[in-house]
Amino acid sequence: MARDTLTGSRIRERRLILGIRQAELARKAGISASYLNLIEHNRRRIGGKLLVALAQVLGVEPSMLTEGAEAALIASLREAAADAGPQVAELDRTDEFAGRFPGWAEVLASNHQRIARLEQTVETLSDRLTHDPHLAASLHEVLSTAAAIRSTASILAETGELEQEWRDRFHNNLNEDSRRLAESSRALVNFLDESDSSAERRGVPQEEAEEFFLSHGYHFPDLEQEKSTPAALIASAPQLVSDSARMIARSALEQYQSDARQMPFKEVAQIIQSEGMDPTALALRFNVTLPVVLRRLGVLPVDVLGQEAGLVVCDASGSILFRKPVGGFALPRFGASCPLWPVYTALQRPDVPLRRTVVQQGRSTFGFECLAVAWNYVPSSFDRDPLYHAVMLILPQSEVPPGAQPVGSSCRICPRKTCEARREPSILKEEF
Repeated sequence: MARDTLTGSRIRERRLILGIRQAELARKAGISASYLNLIEHNRRRIGGKLLVALAQVLGVEPSMLTEGAEAALIASLREAAADAGPQVAELDRTDEFAGRFPGWAEVLASNHQRIARLEQTVETLSDRLTHDPHLAASLHEVLSTAAAIRSTASILAETGELEQEWRDRFHNNLNEDSRRLAESSRALVNFLDESDSSAERRGVPQEEAEEFFLSHGYHFPDLEQEKSTPAALIASAPQLVSDSARMIARSALEQYQSDARQMPFKEVAQIIQSEGMDPTALALRFNVTLPVVLRRLGVLPVDVLGQEAGLVVCDASGSILFRKPVGGFALPRFGASCPLWPVYTALQRPDVPLRRTVVQQGRSTFGFECLAVAWNYVPSSFDRDPLYHAVMLILPQSEVPPGAQPVGSSCRICPRKTCEARREPSILKEEF
């Protein structure tokens, strides 16, 4: 029997596991108990709003009822086959393999996921070691101090008779430089030692701000309902230690609050649920600009937007001011991003909306629809040049559409060799 014809059986199994009576489930879903009985015995097809309602009551994703748990395993096997490069697996027999050898299928799928996590770790560490400004400054401090100590010690060792005054000066220099070396070395060790449990943050301000937003899921109901202020949220945030991090967070929260006032949460949710997500239509409905719409959509919860979304905001220099990651689309934490991103193309064409479908080079097998636009961040004036910012909304797609534009994360960890925009050699091979 096909998997999609067993939806009723899965509903019944889930209901029994939760200990919910058939009449109670029917009442919460807004249907009669007799109709639910027909559904559970696979005598009635189910879909649409009723399927969603039953899934919510049962606390599962609708796909778990229509496709079953084995669907996730089959999807993982197909992804593993796609990442293997040239097609060497019989994709048309994936269902048969998962059905006949579920144990081995789980082993293969889990190993593929483990390899993916390791690859992501390598990319992250490579990017961090290459571009982390704090690490570079600490290493420079250690090396320059060690060189100064070596120079002073050479003078004392190689020079014969020195006047007592000069000898005291050199000894004093050695003492000061050795103390500086000890302090900078301790700071470097604390930065690299992730097992340190001290309250002092070892990251940079941007990392502190990102951890703050991540801890809230990039959504602030109290700010939406005017029950709190950016200053109050920042004051109670343990992630924000440095003044620079608090300044970054405050700027982003004030922008969030401004966008929320222009596009109230409940109204946006109702429109998306009834009419779908159309940025242009939303801009006309709320009489706001497209940058406001894209920023607003990028931070909406998944259950409201209907899918995951990433968000990038940058200034005219290309520096990322705000980043909300999305699965499969790598955003470099430090250093320059890929110049082929649509958000940078938008900076060259201010106030012109761009829609591009891209695929990020590497192990990702999914495409992304990117909506980007640049705008003048400061009021226009005859005495002042425009100051542009750009925003890009990143929407994952289930597959890579034909003609998708290849992009990377950053040149340092992008495996694509034939790229006219490359600035430096990659540390990765193309097949990685």
